[in-house]
Amino acid sequence: MSEYAKDVLVTTAWVEEHLNDPGIRIVEVDENPALYAEAHIPGAIGFDWQRDLQDQVRRGFLDAEAFGALFGAHGISNRHTVVLYGDRNNWFAAYTYWYLKYYGHDDVRLVNGPREKWIGEGRPTTSDVPSYEPATFIAAEGDAAIRATRDQVLAALDNGTRLVDVRSPQEYSGELIAMTGYEQEGAQRGGHIPGAASVPWAQAVNEDGTFKSADALRELYTNKQVLHDGQPIIAYCRIGERSAHTWFVLHELLGEDAVRNYDGSWTEWGNLVDVPIEKGPGASAGV
Repeated sequence: MSEYAKDVLVTTAWVEEHLNDPGIRIVEVDENPALYAEAHIPGAIGFDWQRDLQDQVRRGFLDAEAFGALFGAHGISNRHTVVLYGDRNNWFAAYTYWYLKYYGHDDVRLVNGPREKWIGEGRPTTSDVPSYEPATFIAAEGDAAIRATRDQVLAALDNGTRLVDVRSPQEYSGELIAMTGYEQEGAQRGGHIPGAASVPWAQAVNEDGTFKSADALRELYTNKQVLHDGQPIIAYCRIGERSAHTWFVLHELLGEDAVRNYDGSWTEWGNLVDVPIEKGPGASAGV
């Protein structure tokens, strides 16, 4: 994995070799949380992205105290290497990676390939839920340098920041607010943020869900004008998980420093009053 800017990926073979390493905690986070109960990597902890990783009252991030309590209760300490994987080509695994980075935990890796790759290779699985002694996990103050707010996105319309919409072309154009079969988050309007480049997240991965080479990724985002003269970048999708995957590609694999994930994404922007949107290839839809 040395071709990438940072050593943040591990192979499925590496994970299998380290299943009994006490310094590692493997965590599965799926778009469909029911998959964990069916089969998971032995010793893996399962988090429900909606129930566990979201504040159930504010419909947003867990604060630092709650985040630390969640990880500590599952036996994850600040000393552990956290290894993440999940379904849907690691959408929510990448989201949890970004979340951990936001709260200051740097010792985290992403499996290069989703749970389907692990299972397809015939590697061991179990339905047993592991039990670990509670640990202490102290979350640092959130790192604002990797997270975008609605006000920062609005300011980006005029300050040269590159916006990248990683949703499907149908969502970008406004034909759909959410893809069929995906959870509907109830945005009032379809379309995209003005000026945003359309680079669907899946263009960054191979058929098996592993990441394309660094050279291929840099060419992709350069050709789409996302990488342009060192300008800052904000990635967004619908609820922040697909854009976390693109954030991971740009910030971690390609080493671009000024990259933020807008986790409010289209669910927030598509419901705001007095902000602009575009539909289709860029024709304004007003405010």
